[in-house]
Amino acid sequence: MKPLKFYLITDTHFFKNSLGAYGEAYEEFMDFEQKCFAETESINRAVFSYLEDAKEADILLIAGDLSFNGEKESNEAFSQLLHEFKEKSGKRIFVVTAGHDFNDNPFAFNENGRYTPQGAKFTNLYGYYKDFGYTDAIAFNEEHLSYVAQLSDDVRLLVICNDIDGQKHITYDDAFLGWIEAQAKKAQEDGVMMFAMEHYPVLPGQPLLALIGDARQSEAQKLIDTLADNGVHLIFTGHMHNQSINVVETAKDNRFYDVCTGSAIGCPAFMRLVTIEDAGTVKIESIPVPEFDWDKKGLSGEEYLKIQFERMIRTYIDCMKNDPVRLMNKLRIKQSPMLVRVFPMIGKKLDKMTVGSFARLVMIRVDPQIKKVPLVQFIIDMVRSVFEGNQPFVEGTPGGDALLKLFRRVRPFVKTLKGAQGETLDFYELMKHTVGNYGIDDYNAELKLV
Repeated sequence: MKPLKFYLITDTHFFKNSLGAYGEAYEEFMDFEQKCFAETESINRAVFSYLEDAKEADILLIAGDLSFNGEKESNEAFSQLLHEFKEKSGKRIFVVTAGHDFNDNPFAFNENGRYTPQGAKFTNLYGYYKDFGYTDAIAFNEEHLSYVAQLSDDVRLLVICNDIDGQKHITYDDAFLGWIEAQAKKAQEDGVMMFAMEHYPVLPGQPLLALIGDARQSEAQKLIDTLADNGVHLIFTGHMHNQSINVVETAKDNRFYDVCTGSAIGCPAFMRLVTIEDAGTVKIESIPVPEFDWDKKGLSGEEYLKIQFERMIRTYIDCMKNDPVRLMNKLRIKQSPMLVRVFPMIGKKLDKMTVGSFARLVMIRVDPQIKKVPLVQFIIDMVRSVFEGNQPFVEGTPGGDALLKLFRRVRPFVKTLKGAQGETLDFYELMKHTVGNYGIDDYNAELKLV
């Protein structure tokens, strides 16, 4: 088998900046956003400029959420950008669409506040992106905008979409799972290696995300079994804007990997370079999103995106202190006079605490190195690391040991949790492996599929 290389990006969330992303209402919206908004056109153009000159591979995969929130003009402009890139670079492009690519009520911001530009419909998406996988497909499922592409003589790509006309983030029915199974079996019969791409993760990027229904494919185990037990052992995903590589085995002892990649326009912003060395070995490399043309106030692109991520978390703390009604509205918590009084008290306490003072409160000892660290900054670093991957809070580090002591302190009160898909989760193990990575490197790894 001849090795095959390709680049992969995801969650480009391209926004046509001329629609408007400025003003007081815009800034209030961005207080709670992980990803950038006004900057996305600039970031995407920098990404495609980099990939145009990149010589390692002549194939590009894009794992969904192509537009910011389904604006018609954003989809049209992104489609044009892809056509220009394809013509200039000669590279082949394969996309999957997702829930952010069609919307009856998208939004933008101008001097008058928030308004609704024209949205794209699901039925428009084929027209925008037909030249990026669909028209050259060797198998096509029109209802699901899903297809099979022959990447080389030895490798096929199975693109599956769980957003259809009128519904988003659906559970795959038996008919569509049957279609998927048929494509996998056909690849086996033809003696070619097949891997998959879907927007939604199939495995939780980090264990804690198993509690969030929207964080992965609905009834994911059915899809895992359908793929892995029919020779497809690898899927590339996006959606959660996090870097992660996870593996599981089916009841029939077949291995299955989910490689989730960070968004191109928010921390952590990375691309992947993937090498399929043979039917059983895949090499994953991560490449930072390049610098982009924007007034970043003297910051690097990485620093700029990181600050936006931290702004989101700090806003929650600040609202707890100073604007509990805004916080409750954001979290969709029913307002009550008691919470309006309690939230500011908690927020002010958190804002003044260090790791050491919090440790005394919960009666645990922590390493002197971290005692004076502001608790809010410690929380921000921990939350950000969950998305960045390779979480550093592992056993044997000052921060990791402190958190493990805290989890052991809580464990008698919360022994198990119920996952969003009905599974029973051990609280301590879930939290331990959420804050610390004890498994596969989330950035650069060699995967053994069989």
